[in-house]
Amino acid sequence: MLESNKEMIRRFNYEFIQGKNVQVFEETVHAQFFNHSIPPGANAGKEGVLQFMEMMWQVFPDLEVEINMQIAEGDLVTTHKTFQATHKGAFMGIEATGKRVKYNAIDIIRIKDGKAIEHWSIRDNSALLQQLTAR
Repeated sequence: MLESNKEMIRRFNYEFIQGKNVQVFEETVHAQFFNHSIPPGANAGKEGVLQFMEMMWQVFPDLEVEINMQIAEGDLVTTHKTFQATHKGAFMGIEATGKRVKYNAIDIIRIKDGKAIEHWSIRDNSALLQQLTAR
């Protein structure tokens, strides 16, 4: 079970986030999904994830994911990953720079019925912003 949970999360990252395959999103995210790591007022449900990723694909159309490490215990999967992409659209008030950026994230996902139902994340937003605003 732990390996299948890790594989599902790998599939979500590589086929949905990187591959933009919305069918995989539907197959891997639970209808009652809740994101604990979003800004106040943002949509914490399944629809919010899809909206966020559609925005990211516009801003970073060549978004790549590299899974550096995964640990599974019980119904939780923790993934340390690196994102790389080219900044092609406005993001957090910063117009497109054309810069290639790289930043890390750690996600903790709770699995229920073979799908992601809860999410916590720590992203290195300061490294991303520093790269976008560097001269």
